[in-house]
Amino acid sequence: MNKPNPYQSSPRGPQPPHACGWSRRQWLARHAGLAGLWALGDWSALVRAEDPAPAHAPGKADTAPSLPVAIQRCPSYEPAVVRQKLDAALDAIGGIGRLVKDKTITIKVNMTGPAQEVKGFPASRTYHIHPHVVAALCAALDRAGARRIAIVEAWYHKEPAETILANAGWDLQAIQAAGGHKVVFENTKNRGSWSQYSRLKVPWGGYLFPAFELNGWYEHTDVCVSLGKMKNHAIAGVTMTVKNMFGITPTALYGDDAPNEDSVSARVSCLHDNKRPLPAGLPAQLGANPPNRAEARVPRIVADLLGARPVDLAIIDGVDTQKNGEGFWNDGIEPVQPKLLFAGRNAVCTDAVCAAAMGYQPTAGHGQFPFVGENHLLWAAAAGLGTHNPARIEVAGLSIKEARFPFRTPPGKSG
Repeated sequence: MNKPNPYQSSPRGPQPPHACGWSRRQWLARHAGLAGLWALGDWSALVRAEDPAPAHAPGKADTAPSLPVAIQRCPSYEPAVVRQKLDAALDAIGGIGRLVKDKTITIKVNMTGPAQEVKGFPASRTYHIHPHVVAALCAALDRAGARRIAIVEAWYHKEPAETILANAGWDLQAIQAAGGHKVVFENTKNRGSWSQYSRLKVPWGGYLFPAFELNGWYEHTDVCVSLGKMKNHAIAGVTMTVKNMFGITPTALYGDDAPNEDSVSARVSCLHDNKRPLPAGLPAQLGANPPNRAEARVPRIVADLLGARPVDLAIIDGVDTQKNGEGFWNDGIEPVQPKLLFAGRNAVCTDAVCAAAMGYQPTAGHGQFPFVGENHLLWAAAAGLGTHNPARIEVAGLSIKEARFPFRTPPGKSG
C-alpha cells in the first residue's frame, strides 16, 4: 500500500519530491535515505566546483561565539521523567528565567511531513518532536514567568493547527495546562493571524538570500526557541535545531505553487532547486549565477535563515528517533533510542555537540561525511553565529563520550 506523501498529491498516487523521471541512483543521491547514498561511495563528488561561491563569506568561524550545551540521559517519554531531565538541562546552561520572564516565546517545532508510523513506531518517536517534550518545555517556560507561548510550524495541511496536532496524537489540554493556559498554536505556512508578512534581513548580507518574508511570529516575539529532533537528513547530513529553521519559510511564498495563501506544497522548486522564480516583491537571491543544486542551496539558505531569525534557546529531542533520514519517505530508515536530551543557548553549538554525540565530526568540510553536500554548520560558524567546533564548547551533564550514540559510520569503515 502506498504511503501518503508529505509534499504533494498526484492523480497517480503519492510521489516523492523529484522522483518522477529520476533514476533510482539519482533519487538516492538527492532525496532518499542516506543509507543508500553512502552505499554508493562517491557522494562527495556532489559538491562540484561549478557551484558559485557565496555572495558574502564573512570568515568568522575561528572567532564565532561559544555557549555551553547540556546533555541529559532521558530513559523514557514518561512526562515526569522528561520534565525532570529537561529542567536539569536548562539549569545546567544557567537557567532561562532572565531569558523568558514576562516575554513572548515562539517555539518552532520540527514536524516535517504528516504523522506516519515508521516500522510500528509513531511519528513522535521517530521523526517528529514528541509532545511530552513540548509539554515539559511549556511547563519550564511557565515556571520561569513567560507571558505568552506560541507553538508554530509550517504544516502541509489546511486544517487548523489544533486539528493537525490532535490528529498527530498531541494532548492539547495537557500542553495548555503545562504552559499555564497561555499557549497558542499557529500554522506559519502563510500570514496566519498577521495582517502582513515580516521582512527579516540577514545581518552579513546573506550567502544566498539577503532577507526573507516570514510569518509575523518570527518578528513579533521576544524569544525564539528551536525544538529539533536528533536525525540524519538526506540533503543536509544532519538536522537538529539549525536545519529546523528551514521550515520557518512560509510555503505560501516559497512553495512550489507560490504565491498561494492556501498552499500545502513544499519549497522544492523555489528553494531547493532554483527551478521556479520567487513571487514578485520577495527579496531576490544574490548573484547573477546562483547554484541550482539542493546540496549547495539548502545549507546556505539554512545559515541565512538562522542569521535573519536567530535562535535564543535550542532544544533537541533525542530520546527516541530514527537514523538514515529525516522522515518516513527516506529509504533505509530505522527507529533508534539514544535516550538523550540536549539544551543550549546557541543553536550552532548545540547542534555541533549533538552531531558529535551521533559519531560525526561537525567541523567536516563541504562534501565530507556526514555532509552529502555543503556543511550548513560550517556556513553558520563562518557567519559568526556560533562555533561548530566541539573542542571550544563547554558541555555540562553527560560528556560527549558518555552520550555517544553512533548513527552511521563513513563508507568503508565499521563500528
